[in-house]
Amino acid sequence: MTRLPQERGLHELYAADPERADALVFGRRTYADRRGFLRGAGLATMSAVLGYTIPFHRGMPGGLIPAALAQETGEFTIEGKDGLRVLNDRPLNAETPAHLLDDDITPTARHFIRNNGLPPDSVDPEGWTVTIDGFVDTPLELSLDDLRSRFEVVEYALQLECGGNGRAAFNPGASGNQWTTGAVGNARWTGVRLADVLGAAGVQPQAIYTAHYGADSHLSGDPDKRPISRGMPLWKAMNPYTLIAFEQNGAPLHPMNGAPVRILAPGWPGSVSQKWLTRIELRDQVHDGTKMGAPSYRVPRYPVAPGEEVPGADFRIIESMPVKSLITAPASGTTLPTDHRTLEVRGHAWAGDEHVTAMHVTTDFGQTWREAALEPPPNPYAWQRWRAQIEFPTRGYYEIWARAIDSKGRMQPFTVGWNPKGYLNNAMHRIAVRVEV
Repeated sequence: MTRLPQERGLHELYAADPERADALVFGRRTYADRRGFLRGAGLATMSAVLGYTIPFHRGMPGGLIPAALAQETGEFTIEGKDGLRVLNDRPLNAETPAHLLDDDITPTARHFIRNNGLPPDSVDPEGWTVTIDGFVDTPLELSLDDLRSRFEVVEYALQLECGGNGRAAFNPGASGNQWTTGAVGNARWTGVRLADVLGAAGVQPQAIYTAHYGADSHLSGDPDKRPISRGMPLWKAMNPYTLIAFEQNGAPLHPMNGAPVRILAPGWPGSVSQKWLTRIELRDQVHDGTKMGAPSYRVPRYPVAPGEEVPGADFRIIESMPVKSLITAPASGTTLPTDHRTLEVRGHAWAGDEHVTAMHVTTDFGQTWREAALEPPPNPYAWQRWRAQIEFPTRGYYEIWARAIDSKGRMQPFTVGWNPKGYLNNAMHRIAVRVEV
């Protein structure tokens, strides 16, 4: 077997030339015919690397990194967090391994972290205020006590996902945090409806968009620069599940999740849900704050070739996130005990502003699919639990793939089209399972 230089990782090699990577990693002399390869010495080598035969190898797509080899390693612990993998330390960004997201309600300790700048030095709720101004009849300055006392306090399970979740899988690669699957969570958030607060301020007819401001600071230290200031159309701000939130899972927000108060705009990129919130301005135009312009949190209006340069005017702002699912149990790489051929597979599914209507799984690389049991969400914008019982026909190496279908009939793809910033990757999640004799 040809040995790779240590400094070249498996993902890097496959990103450059997946067919050639098959030849280098698994010893195939010619890589023009993956199916021929998977009937000869290459199949034997791949099976040896995995430690098992591959019963459904004929359905395996060319240039596919086996899920057993594609898993990232190395966990990083942050105060108040458990098992997150750090992607960047300035600003701090960390994701949650899929198998640690099995809870219906994501524990605060396992909720991902996405920062654009440096968090404020103090997140003491005493003296903290949120200003509502711009095109309103009565500008407001509200303390956390004001929010609690003047408006109805509500609590919902709401999914929140980074727009770049899945970026690591794009080829060619896109700049930014190399999220795999773990920049998503479904915590229970307590707060007040943003619509109620805006109603109290009096929305003027000119207002069409919000602008959000937080207490975090720019990495440069320049006080005149903002790390991020995004917004949303007024109709999304008036959605009853869009919140000004001050509790996470029944306790004050974690400092890295926006304490003491943040916006929660579920189903949209997490960047819309401003953390360390200090101000919401109503504007008569689409907000032009930091990271509102192309290509930030925007995708091309039309399909583009990998690596193609796209004019700024040809980007659209990302709004509702696409349908997606995650396998949370078992963990990828699981080996079934001897004499066990049956396994429960489970996970979650979500669909931006929509809901999920069906889930399917496959164990033969997509040749056949079986429907999984799908539970309804406890409230709109919560992710949905799904389960499937799988029986394996014989000993060997298997991959389980999962796909969701949303209420508009849109289905998760095997792979997604490339875009310059690596957003909206909703490709099917897959895990590796080995079955003993």
